[in-house]
Amino acid sequence: MTTTDPTGRIERAEIEDTSLLAFYRDMNPPERRTFWACAAGWALDGMDFMIYPLVIGTIITLWKVDAASAGLAGTVTLLASAIGGWLGGYLSDHIGRVRTLQITIIWFSFFSLVCAVVQNFDQLLIARAVLGLGFGGEWAAGAVLMGEAIRPQYRGRAVGSVQSGWAVGWGLAVLSQAILFSALPPETAWRWMFVIGALPALLVFYIRRSVTEPEVAAEARAKQAASGDRPALWEIFSGPILKTTILASLMATGCQGGYYAITFWVPQFLTKERHLSIVGSTGYLSTLIIGSFIGYLTGAWLADRIGRRNLFLIFSIGAMAVVLLYTQLPLTNEILWVLGFPLGFFASGYFSGIGAFLTELYPTRLRGSGQGFCYNFGRGIGALFPFLVGALSASTSLANAIAMFAVAAYALFFIAAFALPETRGRVLHAD
Repeated sequence: MTTTDPTGRIERAEIEDTSLLAFYRDMNPPERRTFWACAAGWALDGMDFMIYPLVIGTIITLWKVDAASAGLAGTVTLLASAIGGWLGGYLSDHIGRVRTLQITIIWFSFFSLVCAVVQNFDQLLIARAVLGLGFGGEWAAGAVLMGEAIRPQYRGRAVGSVQSGWAVGWGLAVLSQAILFSALPPETAWRWMFVIGALPALLVFYIRRSVTEPEVAAEARAKQAASGDRPALWEIFSGPILKTTILASLMATGCQGGYYAITFWVPQFLTKERHLSIVGSTGYLSTLIIGSFIGYLTGAWLADRIGRRNLFLIFSIGAMAVVLLYTQLPLTNEILWVLGFPLGFFASGYFSGIGAFLTELYPTRLRGSGQGFCYNFGRGIGALFPFLVGALSASTSLANAIAMFAVAAYALFFIAAFALPETRGRVLHAD
């Protein structure tokens, strides 16, 4: 059942079954293949990104790199991913979501292998930057693909459940770290971590065989080809779309800036300021990751239950509160271990609504470009946070630096989300 808003322009599907797994029960085989392909892509994407924060302490020690420079490598990766995401989204509007997804996965997998054989920090910095182009493009293509392939009444839960794959990938990275750093000397183990980061390339074989282009996207491109009206790269900055692009970009900046300020530096916070060994910190990171995974699934359910905006507002407040508790109170390591769960829960769960929300904000002809730009603009500006946290930690504690930038980011997230419209259940058309 669908309804139309008072203006007569926006058609919405009624969400009758709000259970978390309703979308999966009703999926047809092509939808399920798309779901698992995108979930695996997100997991391997998350694993690939989180490898560097996990080996950053080893890099600092082996190559005598200061914290600001080490954080710069993470920032450069995310800045490059912002460009890659925008271009990847634009490319997906022109050659298709599935083909763009394949290209970007091969790209960042190859450059993960390059990271494994670099001989100095400057080479690693360049390799991570080039890897970031594919890393950003993969999210843009995969998010649009999922948003269009799933029916509107299930979109929030389906896209959000795929997002939980990031926590799985994070967990795989931590598990790999624990195994490799236990079995190999640090100067060798970190290189094998990047070799594992090349595994996403294997996913392309499955995508080529099993995943098809969403009908709404194929229809929109056919109309553009017939009329000769191809969307321009800059069209998302014109007319009434401009306001949406600005607000969505600010929202994406806040949600990702807070996330990266926390997740990039927490491993170093645990070893440097809480004096845990690399292997000893695994349990603390595991609690954080479990909280993150549960947060993704909860956020996926809430995105369709209470709406995208309410999800963002609640979780941004929760994230601010927990990060202050985690970093500013003189807690024992045991309590810190327990707090890892709510920290991961609130710092990750809102991402479950982001993909569906951005998909629903834009018309089909601009969806890849708009979604790719906004999310990855936020990723690019949020990319400054690892560098800034590292730089500020030279004059204050790492805990204070994390708290300052995370709270500022989540406040921006709250304000921008409040200013945007609710899009739950919006029906997509080939416009």
